[in-house]
Amino acid sequence: MKLIPTGEMTLGPFFPREFAAGANHLGDEIEVMGKITQLDGRALDNVVVEIWQADRDGRFDNPKFSGWGRAATDAKGIYRFKTIKPGAPKGRIAHINFLILYSGLMRQLQTTMFFELAADPVLDAVPEKRRALLVARREGTVYRFDLRLRGERETPFFDD
Repeated sequence: MKLIPTGEMTLGPFFPREFAAGANHLGDEIEVMGKITQLDGRALDNVVVEIWQADRDGRFDNPKFSGWGRAATDAKGIYRFKTIKPGAPKGRIAHINFLILYSGLMRQLQTTMFFELAADPVLDAVPEKRRALLVARREGTVYRFDLRLRGERETPFFDD
């Protein structure tokens, strides 16, 4: 007997492993990548990672820039996005929002990646000693943002 997954057993819609958030639009092209690990540090395969962000001017309502992307981690727990560096929305610093979906999680996880440590209402809500966990490490045009789902150095996640 061959088992065929049904709609109730799958999470969709399905996109290529790397689905750009608008890298073809004007702006400074960047790559955002990272590794997702669990409590014991082991990499997690097939984690669905969604991002949404402002355009280069800090606007979320630009009809020419979707600002959204979805990717899945590979066997080494790595995800990647090609996009543009967002501008700072009014009253905020530049950031990219993340949503994490994974089989076995009881709820979706939400967090935010920042490009620097600076005053921001969301970043300021995180205990000071944990804020650096939300700042990406820059390596040329690549911003590395690793996510730990549990344990020591767990990424700060936010309620909706």
